Amino acid sequence: MTKRIIHIFKNDLRLSDNPALTEASKAGHVIPIYIVDESDLHNDSAQNWWLQKSLEKLKKSLDNNLYFFRGDYKEIITSIISENDIQGVYWNRSYDPYSIQRDKDLKLYLEENNIEVKTFNSLLLWEPWQVAKQDGSPYRVFSPFYRNGCLNQIEPRFPLPKPNEINYFKINASKDTKSLNLLNRFNWYDKLNEHWDTGEKVAQKKLSLFLEDGIDNYKDGRNFPSKKNVSRLSPHIRFGEVSPNQIWYAARSLKEDKNIDHFCSQLGWREFSYYLLYHFPFMEKENLNKKFDNFPWINNLEHLQAWQKGLTGYPIIDAGMRELWETGYIHNRVRMVVGSFLVKNLLIHWHYGHAWFNSCLVDADKANNTAGWQWIAGSGADAAPYFRIFNPITQGQNFDEDGVYTKKWVPELSKLPNKYLFNPCEASSNILNEADLELGKDYPLPIVDIKESRKSALQAFETIKNKS
Repeated sequence: MTKRIIHIFKNDLRLSDNPALTEASKAGHVIPIYIVDESDLHNDSAQNWWLQKSLEKLKKSLDNNLYFFRGDYKEIITSIISENDIQGVYWNRSYDPYSIQRDKDLKLYLEENNIEVKTFNSLLLWEPWQVAKQDGSPYRVFSPFYRNGCLNQIEPRFPLPKPNEINYFKINASKDTKSLNLLNRFNWYDKLNEHWDTGEKVAQKKLSLFLEDGIDNYKDGRNFPSKKNVSRLSPHIRFGEVSPNQIWYAARSLKEDKNIDHFCSQLGWREFSYYLLYHFPFMEKENLNKKFDNFPWINNLEHLQAWQKGLTGYPIIDAGMRELWETGYIHNRVRMVVGSFLVKNLLIHWHYGHAWFNSCLVDADKANNTAGWQWIAGSGADAAPYFRIFNPITQGQNFDEDGVYTKKWVPELSKLPNKYLFNPCEASSNILNEADLELGKDYPLPIVDIKESRKSALQAFETIKNKS
């Protein structure tokens, strides 16, 4: 009898370069499934919108042979096996603490019941346990991790083509993504439809277009939010519509230069985030640098709400936060600036920023979101020095000099001369009148003084500087 293999889709919503799916298609008849794990679900989030859209695209590419479940992995898999005489279960590995334990328990249970289990790496270029310092301990600084650890490893595996043929075994289960009950905030999700398309074909096309038109000035241009020198592939990578291996080799196939090297190093940062979460699983909820357990956060909730709504009185901050709410995305340079403002100028714990990004970003994942926020706060590995506090006025002036990005997302400032755009309080009453702008009414006054808040942040950091 031909084997019947369950393939569990996770963060690998594609047919090409999908090692587990390829192996399952060779081994026998395939039952493709996706399980929403309620214990690990981000309720009412932008991620859910992307997930549903992507699953619909994936189901179509599988000739409508994709089954949906919601609940406990072990219970669901056990039920499918008992009803359909299954011989094997294949999946691609996850690397966050919750998924590792869940999958470990599932694998042990299946093997005890004589069900073949095969797992593969489709998420990372290098396995986290492959990369270590000479003494065997994990890296905590990016540059040696990437340059000495990763690039000295065997080259990442070459991407696989789509399976030549997939023979499906049909089961009695739902094929309707609505059964997953992912979407609640419908009026908000409508906005996302205006800004994004999902799926493997879209991701591949976007990668090709970026490598043709956007990579030439990537190293410098990626810092300017109004320029088209970022790939915007992050949500496609997050859901596995394109693999890091496909991106790596597509970029490396071009002529090597500083832009290609820098672009590939951004994949290295993604690897580093997963690496840290794998080796330090507590960091999703706790400070990696334990000094920060004693940091004197203020956590003013009115300031937090002003930050979330893009009403801080600092235009580059407000532009970024409004872009986030409107599109589920925020430019990387601006992510750092708004993050620095929250944890350093407002002295609000990085947990609050982490949670807000997790809710609003279409590309949020456990590793990148966690490592990014801890880096900004100074509590993580390879963290920015505590005295590196981004000034939102000069950041706006340096990286949005012509005001294109800021005026797009903060249109009430559109008539303000660029000279005063990033610090409207410096404008005279005549200039404000000409711009049809009344501060405190049409646009908020700054919620904190930038110089005084920087001073307070440095004083707060001094309190933990010498603690072990």
